[in-house]
Amino acid sequence: MKNFSIPMGIIDFIPVIFFTIAAIILQRELYNKMSKGAFALFAVGTIDIICAGIAKALYKLLYAAGICDFKVLSDIFFPVQSIGFLLAGIGILAMLIHRQGKNAALCVVPPVFTGTAIFVSCMCIGLAMIYIALCIISVKLKRPLLIIVFVLSFLCSLTMGYLSSKDFAQSYMNWLAQVINIAGQGLFFYGVIAMHKAGLADLVLGK
Repeated sequence: MKNFSIPMGIIDFIPVIFFTIAAIILQRELYNKMSKGAFALFAVGTIDIICAGIAKALYKLLYAAGICDFKVLSDIFFPVQSIGFLLAGIGILAMLIHRQGKNAALCVVPPVFTGTAIFVSCMCIGLAMIYIALCIISVKLKRPLLIIVFVLSFLCSLTMGYLSSKDFAQSYMNWLAQVINIAGQGLFFYGVIAMHKAGLADLVLGK
């Protein structure tokens, strides 16, 4: 039996809200800097991450309230989130390292994978690409101190990713994961807001 509580389920929506707002800001302000293909990858990736977070939080809330044990919501979290990070990472990094043209990228359907290792790899690679890109953009915005914010957020996200791959029965471990997740997404949210205020929308890449 899982040791979830209703407050835990509600609080689990906080990092989802942080990430959702930050992702929307990035989508809006990076749209004119990305090719159609890069933006499609970034948008789909961030939407995947948001949906995965909502699914996990909703699962905890439904379970804690005694409504149902809709295990599918929990099972899809890690695979969907991991692939989302990878897609978003490829999209935002492509914006920086590849000349952005007007042609959309080809749509490639990847094979279906199973097993934790592949999803851990996707998540780590995707997270690294996202945060590397954000750090580069921070330097271009002349806000190098934001690198510290994003590095801390990255470390929290990696830790949370590890904890998400485990099924802890102890309540304190779930609360620990919640605190780390809120801290990581809170830092991500703060960093994106700071970039927005620093003129992200008007930034011209390549200069």
